[in-house]
Amino acid sequence: MLQVTNQYSYGEEVHQSLLHVICVNNYKHAIMKTVKWIGTMAFLLVAIAACGPTAHIEKDPAADLGAYKTYSWVDTRDSQDQSTSSPTEFARLGVQNAVNEQLKQKGLNLVNDHPDVLLSFDILVERNVEQRSDPVYTRPMSRLYYNPYFRRWGTIYYPSRFIGYDTYSVPVRKATLTINMMDANTDKAIWQGWTTQTVNSRRLTTEEIRTGVNAILKKFK
Repeated sequence: MLQVTNQYSYGEEVHQSLLHVICVNNYKHAIMKTVKWIGTMAFLLVAIAACGPTAHIEKDPAADLGAYKTYSWVDTRDSQDQSTSSPTEFARLGVQNAVNEQLKQKGLNLVNDHPDVLLSFDILVERNVEQRSDPVYTRPMSRLYYNPYFRRWGTIYYPSRFIGYDTYSVPVRKATLTINMMDANTDKAIWQGWTTQTVNSRRLTTEEIRTGVNAILKKFK
């Protein structure tokens, strides 16, 4: 009886060890799948961010941007014909709301009187031409040949091969959004940011405006 009990205990121990190994392997497999999924998502997020518009800035090196705490919006006019600027009311509200949201996070407050900074913006949509290139490949094909030694037909396969690029021009619309900041006391320009992106119409959508504003103000430091 003692021998049987020992055999049973040994078998149970082996069984438990196998279960432990299986559980550990399953756990490791689940961890690896999770890490792989996180890595894939991180790559996709980076790729999506990289596809956004590129912003550029210029600033007065003598200006201490951290010293400015309040701002107000001002209208702009064309210096040649003195007419009011062209952005629609929809675009104006879209830009100002997006900018207000970003600047609030950076510690700047919108005020009606005695601001530190004066803000303005411009939107310019122009027709343009983009050069695009598509890869060109040969068509795959096959040829029959006759083997006289064995008196039978065979097939030679020619796979598709890369032979170059087909370059062509595409008409597009390019929208440039510019945000200007001036010192309210001196009227001196202290910061300017702009970005250009391809749009589908003569007017920017809410998402296009927000994307452009976010790209510009990420560089406001």
